[in-house]
Amino acid sequence: MRVPLIRLQCGVNSYEWGKKGNDSAAARFAAATPSPDLSIQSDKPYAELWMGTHPKNPSKELSTGHSLQQLFEENQQLLSQSISAKYGNNLPFLFKVLSIDKALSIQAHPNKKLAEKLHAGDPQNYPDDNHKPEMAIAITPFEGLCGFRPLSEIAHFLESVTPLRALVGEEGASQFIEMAKDAGEGVTDEKKKVLQKAFSGLMNSSAEDVQREMPRLVELAKSEGSNFAGGGVSSTPGEVLAELVVRLEGEFGSDIGIFVLFFLNYVKLEPGEALFLVADDIHAYLSGDIMECMAASDNVVRAGLTPKFKDVPTLVDMLTYNYAPIEEQKMTPAEYPYGKLNLKGYTSGSSVLLYDPPIEEFSVVRTVLRGEGSKATLDPLEGPSIVICTGGQGTISVGPVSEEMKEGYVFFVGSTAECVLQSKGGAEDEFTTFKAFCEIDNEKGRL
Repeated sequence: MRVPLIRLQCGVNSYEWGKKGNDSAAARFAAATPSPDLSIQSDKPYAELWMGTHPKNPSKELSTGHSLQQLFEENQQLLSQSISAKYGNNLPFLFKVLSIDKALSIQAHPNKKLAEKLHAGDPQNYPDDNHKPEMAIAITPFEGLCGFRPLSEIAHFLESVTPLRALVGEEGASQFIEMAKDAGEGVTDEKKKVLQKAFSGLMNSSAEDVQREMPRLVELAKSEGSNFAGGGVSSTPGEVLAELVVRLEGEFGSDIGIFVLFFLNYVKLEPGEALFLVADDIHAYLSGDIMECMAASDNVVRAGLTPKFKDVPTLVDMLTYNYAPIEEQKMTPAEYPYGKLNLKGYTSGSSVLLYDPPIEEFSVVRTVLRGEGSKATLDPLEGPSIVICTGGQGTISVGPVSEEMKEGYVFFVGSTAECVLQSKGGAEDEFTTFKAFCEIDNEKGRL
């Protein structure tokens, strides 16, 4: 039986939207584990560190170079019987660090049934047959777009932003504004249909129309400042919208995705704050560093803010068209019920928090330890875990085996293994780790 604590070598992907060189947390974390294949270049963007068994960028055991999938084939008890019975020799989740310098695409991830259909019909653009619910937890200050705004906010923008109304179309815009005035409380199918009609009108605008209206939108943003878009709304003031329009136009030119700003919630997250995105939810990430955990899939339906393949008809058809204030879409963590703190010295701010979305494939525990010797003991789980250190230094122990942890170190922890984290920092240092896990055999670790 292998000792269920394995240090991992994880690969980093370079996409255009990533932060460059050592400004990228994904790059720094990858470089913390020596590799002859990685030399950080100051002018190269590094976007995503991948931790898991996904074939696009599988993690490997540092000491042997064997993939996690190989280790599971030889030691299925590392996964647990329930996980291996359902998912084979694969982790059910994919854990990532994202370092975002410029916006990612306007996108959504398909549900399981749609994923299977898209993969069968177009495997090049849809490489997986799996759904992809995902959770984002901020490491640094983060900004993004998430879900449709309340209808009254969209109506406000349709009335006050002339280029937006021109692209949506007068009929769709007028119908939407009238509906929003009499919408009342609650989400209904009728309201969703009117929202879908207005959004579809925008997304199906011709390239010529977008090129005509974009300079007008940018000029309004530059000239009106805080009065832009009728002064904005409480969640997104006019000056914020103006800055976003000018910034995104500088990055993407006349891209329809810039107009989508007025339909989606704008959100800022501080470190530790989180969002959970169900399948078929529209979103885009704009800037910052985050931990991201998702079902093991790389399916993305894109429709704007990207040079990559766009599939507007699929996106417009697949969305749920649920709408709500952004505060209702944030995810509030709770104290982890199966972790024990043993704190010494100056330990204010130490915590063990659970982010537990309503799906089977993953949950995440964030541990912050302050003060020399502060310790967190995480009870055994009937399932596998991956742990990464995002700041500070300390140790990770399973049974008699103890390993050093520093920023960027990644470890796999096998099923049924108690995991102990202990800080080495001073009073003001924070030893911060994130642990993704899956446990489907019982409810331990879940609220």
